[in-house]
Amino acid sequence: MRARRRISVRAKLTRLAFRALMKRSGRALSIAQIRSRFARMQRLVPPPPRGTTTRRVDARGVAGDVVTTRASLPGRHLLYLHGGAYTVGAPRLYRHFTWRIADAARACVLVIDYRLAPEHPFPAALDDAVAAWRWLLDSGADPRQMLVAGDSAGGGLALAMMLKLRDDGLPLPAAAVAMSPWTDLALTAPSFRDNAEADPMLVAEDVPRFAAGYLAGADARDPYASPLYGDPRGLPPTLLQAGSDEILRDDAVRMADAMRAAGCDVELQVWPKMPHTWQLLAPMLPEARAALREIARFLERSTDA
Repeated sequence: MRARRRISVRAKLTRLAFRALMKRSGRALSIAQIRSRFARMQRLVPPPPRGTTTRRVDARGVAGDVVTTRASLPGRHLLYLHGGAYTVGAPRLYRHFTWRIADAARACVLVIDYRLAPEHPFPAALDDAVAAWRWLLDSGADPRQMLVAGDSAGGGLALAMMLKLRDDGLPLPAAAVAMSPWTDLALTAPSFRDNAEADPMLVAEDVPRFAAGYLAGADARDPYASPLYGDPRGLPPTLLQAGSDEILRDDAVRMADAMRAAGCDVELQVWPKMPHTWQLLAPMLPEARAALREIARFLERSTDA
């Protein structure tokens, strides 16, 4: 497990801001209110830099954006699965970030608008992720140059998708990255309880309703919903990143333990005092940019490019 020991002044200020703005005002908001807040945030997302292209596509019935930068290699593809507790989120909200992932991976990034709960419960998001993966394969992509990444719920979805691909006999990605992944919708991780107060961003009391909305009665320990409960044998090299005091820390730690026990090539990084999915804050936080450099390093050593 690789650890990071220093925390910047900007990170300390960000933690305080999150605690004031999100943990207090985020309590008891309805899904409609949360979506309205995210819609307002979308309008504030800065455009990507010059040299970035964004093309809208239909990936086997799943809408998405293909994002390329000057660093993107034509034959290299990364499927990105956004976070949002399976309830909110969209490619447009991630336009400040997907170009950075494209640069880090030197890939053409497909970020999809997978269907959201509670209107579209499990396994809708998984079905859409697999459909998008099949679309990339149908387009002639070489699995040896295909990657998957995601944050939060999207990180868990990336891991679940790989289990599904393996079980269905489909080509797996060459490598995977999961940032603050949500791997256990049964919410049994010790950190879910132990870090409830320390986490500057996520409200532990809110998480069960998001899990219930996505599961809609399905078993929380179904590996395609909670990859922690699956058999990870045969999965590709995987990087897991999490913050030390987020409630989902042990979702990453236990997933790494399970993968390591199964003989997988897995790297776990727990970054001290980083908030949930801090990598998305690359415009502000030096730790976020450092995490992206770690992602670039991992993908470089895990693939043939």
